[in-house]
Amino acid sequence: MIAQKYLSPRAWAELLLLSCLWGASFVSIRIALDEVPVAWVVAHRVFWAAAILWAVVALGRLPLPKGRGTLGAFVVMGLLNNILPFSLMAWGQLHIETGLTSILNATTAIFGVLVASAVFADERLTARRALGVALGFLGVATAIGLDSLAQFDIRSLAQLAVLGGTFSYALAGAWARRTLQGLNPVVAAAGMLSASALIMVPAAWTLDGPPRPDLAPRTFIAIGYYAVMATALAYLLYYRVLAMAGAGNLMLCTLMIPPVAITLGALILGEALHPTAYLGFAILGTGLLILNTRARRRVAA
Repeated sequence: MIAQKYLSPRAWAELLLLSCLWGASFVSIRIALDEVPVAWVVAHRVFWAAAILWAVVALGRLPLPKGRGTLGAFVVMGLLNNILPFSLMAWGQLHIETGLTSILNATTAIFGVLVASAVFADERLTARRALGVALGFLGVATAIGLDSLAQFDIRSLAQLAVLGGTFSYALAGAWARRTLQGLNPVVAAAGMLSASALIMVPAAWTLDGPPRPDLAPRTFIAIGYYAVMATALAYLLYYRVLAMAGAGNLMLCTLMIPPVAITLGALILGEALHPTAYLGFAILGTGLLILNTRARRRVAA
């Protein structure tokens, strides 16, 4: 029997810190959206995060990849893991609460299981996984609400956009496993963020003109937070926690992000969620715990 990897106090602390960093990113992005168009919100995020990660690569003298195939893999990864999900979720936040966005964001793990089972032979959809996935989608339907399902409007479209972003994250996970195996993870993150910046900065400039220098101080702080803390630093912390705790335990982060985002959304933005959103998160969380139990059993001590 494979021994289970348990979380040390240090791993728990860093997992909690990572959850707080990502949970607060939803609020900071919503603040930035008051003055900054969606395209520039995404462009700022990937550009500044890429610059910081390349500085880490240079300081650490990490080996760089070679070959056009890797560069192409970075472009696809940038589209799937940065440009599409960041853009869809940012636009969605214009029309739904940050707390609800964070709840729907938790479906990344659900879609990840489905994509992996369709792509990889060693990730078949067992009865346990099927139960976890079913509960996950039931939780999503509950959080969205029957009214939204029956009456399609801009709010419904925003929620579908967020779900589209989580599906893109799942595709990115499968793509990374196929194409980026063996690369230093910090180099891989810097590469995909650079590819994203090379696409998003010209796109934002074309769509919305040059970046505005006259933003409110809180908008600059919000941009700095989600680009530096919730993207560049969070990537570095993510890989540390992954090495200490394993992928199965890291899934717990998905459950800890929404409470942070919901609390900050209420305190800073004055948001309030419908009770069905909390019920949906409880059901979704149950599904994720079922999936996490399976994942943790596969992790070697």
